Amino acid sequence: MSEQEQMKIDMVKNLALLLIEDQPQLTMEQALATVINSDTYQRLQRDATGLYHQSSRYVYSFLDSELKTGSVK
Repeated sequence: MSEQEQMKIDMVKNLALLLIEDQPQLTMEQALATVINSDTYQRLQRDATGLYHQSSRYVYSFLDSELKTGSVK
């Protein structure tokens, strides 16, 4: 596994943990499903965006916005 792939996996895990922190009623499975089914996840997977190099909280701000408004801002 490449370093980039590992960073992306770690980011997904961290995003799920941050989501649970904000919404404690979610299970880890629900949080992971929410992250993986998001546009933010799709952007994270594209190497050109470089999101996997950013902090988890920064990327979470995109996910949070997407969940609240229905689109990534």
